[in-house]
Amino acid sequence: MNLTHKLIKNHLISGKMKPGAEIGLKIDQVLQQDATGTLVMLELEAMKLKKTKAEVAVQYVDHNILQTDFKNADDHRFLQSAAARFGYMYSRPGNGISHAVHMERFGVPGKTLLGSDSHTTAGGGLGMLAMGTGGLDVALASAGEPYYIDMPKVMGVKLTGKLPDWVSAKDVVLEMLRRYDVKGGRGFVIEYYGEGVKNLSTWDRHVIANMGTEMGATATVFPSDEITKAFLRQQKREDDWTELKADEGVDYDARDEINLSDLEPLIACPSSPGKVVPVREISGKEVNQTVIGSSANPGLRDFAVVADIIKGKQIASEISFDINPSSRQTLQNLSRTGKFLPLLDAGGRLHQTGCMGCIGMGQAPAPGQVSLRTMPRNFPGRSGTDEDQVYLCSPETAAAAALTGKITDPRDLEEIFSLTYPKWEEPEEIAINEQMLISPPEDNGSVELIKGDNIKTLPDFPKLEDELKVPVILKMQDNVSTDEILKAGAEVLPLRSNIEEISKYAFIVIDKKFHEKASAARDKHGGHVVLGGENYAQGSSREHAALAPKYLGQKAVIAKSYARIGRQNLINFGILPLEFATPEDYDRLEENDVLEIQNIREAVKNRENLKARVEGKGTEIELVLNISARQSEILRSGSLINDMRRKRGG
Repeated sequence: MNLTHKLIKNHLISGKMKPGAEIGLKIDQVLQQDATGTLVMLELEAMKLKKTKAEVAVQYVDHNILQTDFKNADDHRFLQSAAARFGYMYSRPGNGISHAVHMERFGVPGKTLLGSDSHTTAGGGLGMLAMGTGGLDVALASAGEPYYIDMPKVMGVKLTGKLPDWVSAKDVVLEMLRRYDVKGGRGFVIEYYGEGVKNLSTWDRHVIANMGTEMGATATVFPSDEITKAFLRQQKREDDWTELKADEGVDYDARDEINLSDLEPLIACPSSPGKVVPVREISGKEVNQTVIGSSANPGLRDFAVVADIIKGKQIASEISFDINPSSRQTLQNLSRTGKFLPLLDAGGRLHQTGCMGCIGMGQAPAPGQVSLRTMPRNFPGRSGTDEDQVYLCSPETAAAAALTGKITDPRDLEEIFSLTYPKWEEPEEIAINEQMLISPPEDNGSVELIKGDNIKTLPDFPKLEDELKVPVILKMQDNVSTDEILKAGAEVLPLRSNIEEISKYAFIVIDKKFHEKASAARDKHGGHVVLGGENYAQGSSREHAALAPKYLGQKAVIAKSYARIGRQNLINFGILPLEFATPEDYDRLEENDVLEIQNIREAVKNRENLKARVEGKGTEIELVLNISARQSEILRSGSLINDMRRKRGG
């Protein structure tokens, strides 16, 4: 068996391990971040959960830590009380990015990890089966329910060779994105193997696993070997180590190979992680900002190498050089190893320990100005600036731009500054930080939830209607992201617990009049539908991208295809995820067309295709409803919440 199949087999509760078949998995660990965790905690309250059934459950506060008014502080108090109430560990604001801290303190090879953040896949760098999903699915896993996915295929990627100077792990995953773009990994777990894996540290593997989600992959899996053991020894958790590897000569559903020795510095251009080119191809473009640190480049080496590159130098005068520490522990060890002051001495701007600029929570660039970031995503407007020009790159490439003021192949620094590439070896001993982690009390049942004015009750969801006559109010192209469906940023994310208010920002990145159109359609027709191209709702796992449109009366999405998490979130909130039976029908539908769909409940019950008649055109469109029997029940109930209440007699 390959390693992915071993991990799945060890956690299989229901279904058969046949690609495409729905399977249920036992989840060992769950993590939540604050942008999605407030809803998860409200959902656990609605379920009347007494205590999480997960082996490890952690509530992190890493996204909404920019406290410009009362809202985020209010929600932090709620989350801390909810963590205590439901038996979660609580990672305080400023402790760090969930994926980095979880790897340091909680990740265990061979375990399953489910998180309400799409970059939870980073746990695969430690030999876990780690997946991101919507908050409702995490709430159910926390309550001891299985997590359901379609059995993935496995892509085996053989690594050979060793990374050359000025090339690092970010360039490995950018090479994968250059080959597969943002949808080439859909339906797959990407499993890395081969002699080249031994030349990647555990943090290197984290970088690659983190951005596997940018290809649409269900998960990324690395073996657990002596490198993993050394990492856990460094973290004072060697007892958690287990050796894990694929059997010799195993089969994969797809194969690829990367010779690490052949790689060169790469960069993803605006505004997609899949628009990857060699740095040398676009060198010379003026830069206004560089940012180092994120869930995609969180390791000590990712800061230390930059510190060694810029040590004794000054950043270019037109550059904002932003330092985004990934965890409190990493920040402490940067200081202990002497790698922190060079960053500040060169002119770096130190920001809070958390996600920050990655989701537009500060560090927004000037409109039209180039920003180089060691982050995982550069969807339009995600930085907090509508007309942004965000590039994704390695720490080495970011450092080169900081020094020169231009996009620069870092290999050129040898000639420009007579630099030698700084070699990095992980220290055997590091400072361990657990001070910002709060354990739940033994008598958690007596804890009262603290609900400030920013915490609002979830709206009720009606059962699925049997017929619709609703307008198309938006038509979109391929690869629309959840950042475009429901934007992030300091203005919007603090409203995560107020669905009425946050719904005003639905699709605003694409159509500033969407809220007005949706409200009018709800008043006149009872709701609306939207059209999408390929890979609809890629990116973040935020369920607000389904919940906010649902609140505005969205009945269905009709798309050519869907991203895995985005599609499941639509189902969880009772929105029909329909697909064109004939792709050309996408071109036959336009905004303002009114669609009439009948006998919906019977079709959903029997999992049959539907037909939409276009009013006034004499056109009929066949729509595919690709759902499981379990998903059929959820849709007919109107939402996963309604379905769980029904099953529990509520």
